[in-house]
Amino acid sequence: MLKCEVIEPQTKADAAVIWLHGLGASGHDFVPVVPHLGLPENHGVRFIFPHAPEIPVTINGGMVMPAWYDILAMSLEREIDTEQIEASSAAVRELIQRELDAGIPSERIVLAGFSQGGAVVYHTALSYPKPLAGLLTMSTYFATAKEVTLSEANKALPIHIFHGSQDPMVPEVMGHTADQILQSMGFKPTYRSYPMQHEVCMDEIIDIGNSLKAWLGLD
Repeated sequence: MLKCEVIEPQTKADAAVIWLHGLGASGHDFVPVVPHLGLPENHGVRFIFPHAPEIPVTINGGMVMPAWYDILAMSLEREIDTEQIEASSAAVRELIQRELDAGIPSERIVLAGFSQGGAVVYHTALSYPKPLAGLLTMSTYFATAKEVTLSEANKALPIHIFHGSQDPMVPEVMGHTADQILQSMGFKPTYRSYPMQHEVCMDEIIDIGNSLKAWLGLD
């Protein structure tokens, strides 16, 4: 089981957000965002921020760092280790199962991910055998579009894609490509761009909060 930072709600948890960080970061990265999402005080949402394992990353000279999978080449298509992305996806499915065992219905679980974390949650959510509440992807790309086996349970999954228009690490064209691929698969993603680089901004954080409020029925 992945080690995680967990933020418990003030009231009994009846929903969960599993939120994956990017390359070289940690589960601590997005913890400070939670108070700025604009959720009601009694929201009942447990936030889970897992830490990626430390592995050698080819594009960084084989340096060992937190990563969900190895990146072999930085082309727009991104040459990656698909076995590692599947292993990370399996680890996320374990976290989902832990929430199910704790009494949270799958329909009340949102997956979110930034950059590498976004690629993992694309793979996890679209193949997950039980219906999820929604998918949030930030500054990322659909790395396993050719490999993923789509789940019938999530064919109508709400998907919101957020990307920076000035992103030098994951160019925005990769976000648009993911949007187009999803549409070709029958999904109806919502796409929004922000004037930022490979980061998050306050307008995006507000939009993430609004997504959670809509999907989880939070007033």
